[in-house]
Amino acid sequence: MNAHQAHPAILKRLKRAEGHLKSIVTMLEEDRGCLEVAQQLQAVESAIANAKKALVHDHIDHCLEQAVHAGSRSAGDAVKEFKEITKYL
Repeated sequence: MNAHQAHPAILKRLKRAEGHLKSIVTMLEEDRGCLEVAQQLQAVESAIANAKKALVHDHIDHCLEQAVHAGSRSAGDAVKEFKEITKYL
Protein backbone atom coordinates (compact mmCIF):
# COMPACT_ATOMS: atom_id res chain seq x y z
CA MET A 1 0.00 0.00 0.00
CA ASN A 2 1.28 3.46 -0.90
CA ALA A 3 1.91 6.00 1.80
CA HIS A 4 -0.29 9.00 1.29
CA GLN A 5 1.71 11.89 2.69
CA ALA A 6 -0.99 14.42 1.79
CA HIS A 7 -3.82 12.56 3.53
CA PRO A 8 -3.19 13.93 7.05
CA ALA A 9 -3.35 17.50 5.70
CA ILE A 10 -6.47 16.68 3.71
CA LEU A 11 -8.07 15.12 6.76
CA LYS A 12 -7.24 18.22 8.80
CA ARG A 13 -8.89 20.44 6.16
CA LEU A 14 -12.00 18.27 6.09
CA LYS A 15 -12.32 18.22 9.87
CA ARG A 16 -12.05 22.00 9.91
CA ALA A 17 -14.72 22.21 7.19
CA GLU A 18 -16.87 19.82 9.20
CA GLY A 19 -16.65 22.13 12.21
CA HIS A 20 -17.59 25.12 10.09
CA LEU A 21 -20.52 23.22 8.60
CA LYS A 22 -21.80 22.38 12.07
CA SER A 23 -21.57 26.04 12.99
CA ILE A 24 -23.57 26.94 9.88
CA VAL A 25 -26.34 24.60 10.99
CA THR A 26 -26.35 26.41 14.34
CA MET A 27 -26.40 29.77 12.55
CA LEU A 28 -29.48 28.71 10.63
CA GLU A 29 -31.16 27.39 13.76
CA GLU A 30 -30.48 30.77 15.41
CA ASP A 31 -31.92 32.59 12.38
CA ARG A 32 -28.68 34.44 11.62
CA GLY A 33 -28.45 36.70 8.58
CA CYS A 34 -28.44 35.12 5.13
CA LEU A 35 -25.35 37.02 4.02
CA GLU A 36 -23.37 35.74 6.98
CA VAL A 37 -24.58 32.17 6.38
CA ALA A 38 -23.82 32.39 2.65
CA GLN A 39 -20.28 33.58 3.39
CA GLN A 40 -19.70 30.65 5.71
CA LEU A 41 -21.17 28.21 3.18
CA GLN A 42 -18.78 29.60 0.57
CA ALA A 43 -15.86 29.04 2.93
CA VAL A 44 -16.90 25.42 3.54
CA GLU A 45 -17.42 24.81 -0.18
CA SER A 46 -13.97 26.23 -0.93
CA ALA A 47 -12.33 24.12 1.78
CA ILE A 48 -13.89 20.94 0.43
CA ALA A 49 -12.96 21.81 -3.16
CA ASN A 50 -9.36 22.43 -2.09
CA ALA A 51 -9.27 19.12 -0.20
CA LYS A 52 -10.58 17.29 -3.27
CA LYS A 53 -8.00 18.98 -5.49
CA ALA A 54 -5.19 18.02 -3.09
CA LEU A 55 -6.41 14.42 -3.01
CA VAL A 56 -6.54 14.16 -6.81
CA HIS A 57 -3.08 15.72 -7.19
CA ASP A 58 -1.67 13.40 -4.54
CA HIS A 59 -3.12 10.39 -6.35
CA ILE A 60 -1.62 11.49 -9.66
CA ASP A 61 1.76 12.41 -8.19
CA HIS A 62 2.20 9.32 -6.07
CA CYS A 63 -0.16 6.45 -6.75
CA LEU A 64 -0.24 6.53 -10.53
CA GLU A 65 3.40 7.43 -10.96
CA GLN A 66 4.57 4.76 -8.51
CA ALA A 67 2.36 2.12 -10.08
CA VAL A 68 3.81 2.75 -13.54
CA HIS A 69 7.41 2.83 -12.27
CA ALA A 70 6.88 -0.35 -10.25
CA GLY A 71 5.37 -2.08 -13.25
CA SER A 72 2.15 -2.94 -11.44
CA ARG A 73 0.17 -0.89 -13.94
CA SER A 74 0.67 -0.30 -17.64
CA ALA A 75 1.10 3.22 -18.94
CA GLY A 76 -2.19 2.83 -20.82
CA ASP A 77 -4.06 1.87 -17.65
CA ALA A 78 -2.46 4.77 -15.77
CA VAL A 79 -3.50 7.22 -18.50
CA LYS A 80 -7.05 5.84 -18.38
CA GLU A 81 -7.17 6.28 -14.59
CA PHE A 82 -5.61 9.74 -14.93
CA LYS A 83 -8.42 10.76 -17.28
CA GLU A 84 -11.01 9.38 -14.89
CA ILE A 85 -9.71 11.11 -11.76
CA THR A 86 -9.16 14.47 -13.46
CA LYS A 87 -12.91 14.67 -14.00
CA TYR A 88 -13.09 15.62 -10.32
CA LEU A 89 -10.87 18.68 -10.65
